[in-house]
Amino acid sequence: MGCFDYFKEKLKYKQQRRSTPISATASNHGTSRSTDSGAGKQTSKSSGSSSSQRSIPALFEEKAQHLRVFDLKELRNATNDFSRLLKIGEGGFGSVYKGLIKPFGSKKESTIVAVKKLNQNGLQGHKQWLAEVQFLGVVEHPNLVKLLGYCSEDGERGIQRLLVYEFMPNKSLEDHLFNRAYPCLPWSTRLHIALGAAEGLAYLHEGLEVQVIYRDFKASNVLLDEEFNPKLSDFGLAREGPAEGDTHVSTAVMGTYGYAAPDYVETGHLTSKSDVYSFGVVLFEILTGRRSMERNRPRHEQKLLDWLKQCKSFSKIMDPRLENQYSMKGAKEVAKIAYSCLEKNAKDRPKMSNVVEGLKQAMQFTDLSGPEESMEEFAFTDSDNEKKAEQTSGIESQKRRMLHLAKLNENANAIGMRKFVMMNAANSR
Repeated sequence: MGCFDYFKEKLKYKQQRRSTPISATASNHGTSRSTDSGAGKQTSKSSGSSSSQRSIPALFEEKAQHLRVFDLKELRNATNDFSRLLKIGEGGFGSVYKGLIKPFGSKKESTIVAVKKLNQNGLQGHKQWLAEVQFLGVVEHPNLVKLLGYCSEDGERGIQRLLVYEFMPNKSLEDHLFNRAYPCLPWSTRLHIALGAAEGLAYLHEGLEVQVIYRDFKASNVLLDEEFNPKLSDFGLAREGPAEGDTHVSTAVMGTYGYAAPDYVETGHLTSKSDVYSFGVVLFEILTGRRSMERNRPRHEQKLLDWLKQCKSFSKIMDPRLENQYSMKGAKEVAKIAYSCLEKNAKDRPKMSNVVEGLKQAMQFTDLSGPEESMEEFAFTDSDNEKKAEQTSGIESQKRRMLHLAKLNENANAIGMRKFVMMNAANSR
């Protein structure tokens, strides 16, 4: 067994042409606790959303007034008609452009923003757009990207759906971890980003009137501001948590391969612990500097989690770009947290609030000495728990064999006794 074995000790953090208000479009394409198209019903008990609590659309109606409604012409001007030179990103649901917006009814200087223009792919695109507007219109946290406004116009050229966010100048965690054109992220900055992202997820899961499951946590969705504070973006796949009395929400399986929890992929049963699993994958990306999936590597190294199982020393998993400038104790604590997030049984994964506390503890180790000589080449072996499990399994197997032999012997004795009785009865005649 490899490096994973070291971490098997569980942590105890057990419109019309003009822009229209969003409420006008929400009636036909609502975002609620209902399942995705084609999914089954919610089933079976949860600490998630209560039936007495308001849904996201209801909360949005209360808070939507702080969002600005843009018209398409204004956003065209802001982005120089969506110039390729101002394009700063592209995802499955649209392109993102850098733009300049003049404050509404103010003489202040123009503000730099990010404008997301969704692809015109019908109802599904509208649903993703609507989900982002409604969720980001309700949530408010330092580690969630701020939505400034939106545009919704239907014209001769089809539907136009756009979102306007605060601009994040340092792009994404993915860029800084995997793009060699960027300088190496220091150890302290990595922990700072991990902690902030964990706090954002904890807020979604536990800090709102209704639970929100993010459903697409990955390094590319963690944006960084000018001070490298992380903010979660892209809420197009977000869903409300299970209603009272349910353990999960049943949905069509969506997300990103390599980050999605296997239990969710197999069953379509979505819970907050699905986000926790994804967070564990990203934590290992932060430690190793490797993507969750890299097709250009040898086959046995392509999947990050499989590669980790093959490692023979902890220091070997650490990102070589760090050049040993990290705390070995702190790194091991982070790895323990990551492993606990990846537990096969979703119920065994910690809550994000527990993960936050664990990361705060890991940040207390400030030495940057890297691996200790006595531990650098330490080969991790099977954990005590696994050895005990194997021993127990062997003992149980032996017991079953002995019981089986005893039963056979008992049956043989019974047959022999019946024959003896029958012979005596025959002789007595």
